Amino acid sequence: MTPRVLVDATAVPADRGGLIRYVDGLLSALDRAGADLAVVCQRSDADRYGKIAASARILPGPPAIGSRGARLAWEQTGLPVLARKVAAKVIHAPYYSIPLQSGLPTVATVHDVTWFTEHDRHGDLKGSFFRAATRTAVRDCARVIVPSKATRDELVRVLAADPTRIDVAYHGVDRGLFHEPSSDEVARAAGRLGLHGRPYVAFLGAFEPRKNVPNLVRGFGQAVRDLPEPPALVLASGAGWSDEVDTAIGELPVTVRVVRPGYLSFTDLPGFLGGAVVVAFPSRGEGFGLPVLEAMACGAPVLTTHRTSLPEVGGDAVAYTEPDAESIRDALKTLLLSPERRRALADAGISRSREFTWEASAEAHLASYERAADR
Repeated sequence: MTPRVLVDATAVPADRGGLIRYVDGLLSALDRAGADLAVVCQRSDADRYGKIAASARILPGPPAIGSRGARLAWEQTGLPVLARKVAAKVIHAPYYSIPLQSGLPTVATVHDVTWFTEHDRHGDLKGSFFRAATRTAVRDCARVIVPSKATRDELVRVLAADPTRIDVAYHGVDRGLFHEPSSDEVARAAGRLGLHGRPYVAFLGAFEPRKNVPNLVRGFGQAVRDLPEPPALVLASGAGWSDEVDTAIGELPVTVRVVRPGYLSFTDLPGFLGGAVVVAFPSRGEGFGLPVLEAMACGAPVLTTHRTSLPEVGGDAVAYTEPDAESIRDALKTLLLSPERRRALADAGISRSREFTWEASAEAHLASYERAADR
């Protein structure tokens, strides 16, 4: 019998990015697997988690934890009390930070190690917090879950983490959300972008420095400037703008079109990704690379980098580039001029994406919980 686990979902942000897709996908699969779960969350998320994990006990946290500082303070005081109240045997912290004096074995998910390896590409305050949280998790947790072998190896290399206490659990993909789109879904997404049939290269993700968007803009501009009918570049991000991205766009010729739609709703994502000529994700480093997997599941030919975990996700089903602008230019131009290669990548991506399921991820998480409880 699996131990009762209290999952702390209070850190899930409102922007519904990669963390929410991890927590949602995992909880749904754990619930289907019959796990004994209690889930503490923001009050605004209680109804949603009640539907995602119908058999779990859903525990809305106090209203004050809507602010980050109050949430972190409550994590150290209120969360341990709640864990004892629901008779949890294990606490799962799915976003780095953990309660230090809970008296219970704790499992933390460490999503990536770029806080250490890409030190200069994170803000000082945010970087300091996540480096400290990662060190604490590695030192104090009964088990640490990571989404790839590359992240496990980096934890061992950078922090001398004990590899026998690290469990690899790949992410899955929600096939109800990320699927090959219908022609209507493609047309609807293109219409909302104002493209109406014009081809485009897609990027989906935050404008964090490690996502390498400025070099994508520069490489794209160089790849298409001599084409008679160049595609547009669509940069979809719900995380605001970047001065460096703005500067790179400002350097483009007037004939090169860049569309910045901001946040796209989940219902638009299959049409947006699957309707792209290429989905470009030239990141300098990822803990997993969920945008690559989701684009593959939508039948998009994907261009990414051969860095950290990305080859574990893409395998031979994606095209690769180095992260500099010139390499991106060459790789993009090759794909844009080769519809046969794009079709082959699209087919291979769909096939490979089926290997990554939330059911398999849940199974790996349950095994980690059991190891933590035994310890």
